Amino acid sequence: MIEKEKFHVLNYVKKEEYTGSMDGMRYMLRKKEEDGEMKLEVTIWPEPFGYAATPEKRKQRMDFSFSQNGLEEAVDWMNDQYEGQKALWDVVK
Repeated sequence: MIEKEKFHVLNYVKKEEYTGSMDGMRYMLRKKEEDGEMKLEVTIWPEPFGYAATPEKRKQRMDFSFSQNGLEEAVDWMNDQYEGQKALWDVVK
């Protein structure tokens, strides 16, 4: 599980995409502008491939506000997806 208290990546995401993985689930956080508003886009997909090599149909996305609260909601969403789709992530183990 990703721990909100230790996941301080918002300043990094202001300038670069942030990628990571957790037991078979890969993720990417990036800043995007939508209708003049900054958003935090989170994409998750199963290992073993990186973002560019993974087909779009295998990726799941969700947008959050680009704020500390949005980041905390994103972590909750990623953890929920990890737990709820455990069979998908376990395939690569």
